[in-house]
Amino acid sequence: MISGSRDGRRGAGKLAVCLPLLLTLLPAFSPARDVDLELAEESRVSMACTFSIAAYHPDRRKAAIALDEAFTEIDRIDRLMSHYNARSPLSELNRKASSGPVAVDPELFHFIEECVRYSRESDGAFDITVGPLMKAWGFFRGEGKLPDSASLRSALRRVGYKHLAIDPAEQTIQFERPGMELDLGGIAKGYAVDRAIDLLRKRGIASALVSAGGSTVYALGNPPESEGWEVSIRDPLDRNRNAETVLLKNRALSISGSSEKFFRRNGVTYGHVMDPRTGRPVQNILSVAVLARTGTAGDALDNVFYVLGPKKSRNYLNRLSETEVIFFLPAQHRRWKAIRLQSPG
Repeated sequence: MISGSRDGRRGAGKLAVCLPLLLTLLPAFSPARDVDLELAEESRVSMACTFSIAAYHPDRRKAAIALDEAFTEIDRIDRLMSHYNARSPLSELNRKASSGPVAVDPELFHFIEECVRYSRESDGAFDITVGPLMKAWGFFRGEGKLPDSASLRSALRRVGYKHLAIDPAEQTIQFERPGMELDLGGIAKGYAVDRAIDLLRKRGIASALVSAGGSTVYALGNPPESEGWEVSIRDPLDRNRNAETVLLKNRALSISGSSEKFFRRNGVTYGHVMDPRTGRPVQNILSVAVLARTGTAGDALDNVFYVLGPKKSRNYLNRLSETEVIFFLPAQHRRWKAIRLQSPG
């Protein structure tokens, strides 16, 4: 939903991001003094969520055309990387790669290489081979289930980025263990946001905000007469409250939380964020918000930090630049507590 309002900071853009995924952009802004800017805005469903784009441009018609092209680009990424679509190149790779090397679309190949880089650097905290685990825990097309020990052991044998045989020269990928599956759901939306932003830039748009269901948001430039887009991160336990507010300009915000997909058994809550190394959902973290240079990086890193937790994340964060992370953790005498960490550069 997008509507008009004004706050005391000369119309700073406000976006409320919550878990589960929800997007609300509040104010319509005053035009810049040197040129009249028109606001174009639209939302469409893609990649199993609602993508929303708001952009400023002197010509509303040209802005609307750019938005339409951006949504077309998002749909293209979905067709390329969806593991729900049986005809996608990713699904074809999942079907064939256990039998031998598979030639992969160049864009998809380089994206998978990037994903594996995050896996290596995080010692496996991020891993796109978690497909069998998501199915074992009932999070693939389901609401979740508690797997028996045999099913969990079987899934774990088919998980691990080190079991991917990647040939950069031939641009082929092979699964070294039968039954492996790639699941790009933890990072593909961030990449789609980045692609949309790149297209908007090429169309001459200098101020825009692109959101993938509220879980990944990128702010291009700043709204008229504002320093940036003001984004509210909602309370991980109460969607009617805000927990933190950040100002975004040429930066991404990505959020991962246990309230997106979860189920309860015997008083224990099991969320969809998996530790690929143990094969079990991460416990004792409510949500993680990451500010990064790109949506792709933010999407990967919110999973990395969620799995590593605050203490183990410090060393990894020290190797990054222009990155911040906010952990929302359960607290004994209050609803939750927040821990905020920042990279040195």
